[in-house]
Amino acid sequence: MQQIYTFGNYLKSKFGCKVYKVGINISGFTCPNIDGTVAKGGCTFCQNDSFSASTGETQELKGFHLNLTSAKNPNLDKQLLQLQTQFDAISKRQRNEYGAEKFIVYFQSFTNTYAPFETLKALYDKALSFENVVGLSIGTRSDSITDETLEYLAKLNEDKEIWVEFGIQSIYDETLQKINRGHTSEMNKEWIKKSKKLGLNVCGHLIFGLPDETKEMMLETTKEAYEWGIDSVKYHPLYVVKKTSLANDFLRGNFTPISEDEYLEVLVEAIQMKPKNVTVQRVTAGINDSSLLSPDWCRDKNSQIRNINQALKPLGLKY
Repeated sequence: MQQIYTFGNYLKSKFGCKVYKVGINISGFTCPNIDGTVAKGGCTFCQNDSFSASTGETQELKGFHLNLTSAKNPNLDKQLLQLQTQFDAISKRQRNEYGAEKFIVYFQSFTNTYAPFETLKALYDKALSFENVVGLSIGTRSDSITDETLEYLAKLNEDKEIWVEFGIQSIYDETLQKINRGHTSEMNKEWIKKSKKLGLNVCGHLIFGLPDETKEMMLETTKEAYEWGIDSVKYHPLYVVKKTSLANDFLRGNFTPISEDEYLEVLVEAIQMKPKNVTVQRVTAGINDSSLLSPDWCRDKNSQIRNINQALKPLGLKY
């Protein structure tokens, strides 16, 4: 059985040791489709209050939000402390539990370029100053990043491993409207191509099971994302959690989540289509707590991985 080319494989080959991503949540970051700049309420599937910097190591700064036009940031020192505290605690656990030796700081929750450039520069530079950090991964949206920020990341990429992660989700604008995404597919294409032109590494997030999408639509999105030149991919099933707009649709009977069999069918074909150089960072997602409404198969990660490997077995592949 041949293992799929994972992000871990790529990092191990490049750095010669175990490299782990340290997920960081910094207070003050939000999204333009939450704060009213392009929309309100956020994506229909997003439980906005589930993202906070209260990770057990740091306390969230309540009522504090930045955007691209914020004139001042009175809490930068506190944000930098959050960054330090979270990195120290999480990297220590990763060293002790998994034998991690080097790290990529992953600015994960909300939109991590949606702030004034000086704030971003201070946070990125601080993260790169930590011991054994080899790079950054920045989660963002195509309507929330500036040329100045992208060019600075490209400069950092000359010496470090810099990744930009874009939520592509779908190439169909009607779908993006249904999920209240707040931007078009063309914007995704434009900024991914800009990032690639500057030499940056790009990870694309794809969601299978979005409202009213067929298997053919999901695979067309996958094909387009590969053609845009992404270097890595995260595949997600759409699941329903409480306190979201999608939950309301589900409870009214207006949305039916993707079945596991359907998801496996799309995923296997998406992996078959994948160019050899594109690494895989995630093959599924879910949550095992009381917030999950549906589908139930998204509760058990181990079961999901077993079933994915069973579906890949006829192709001679494993994850």
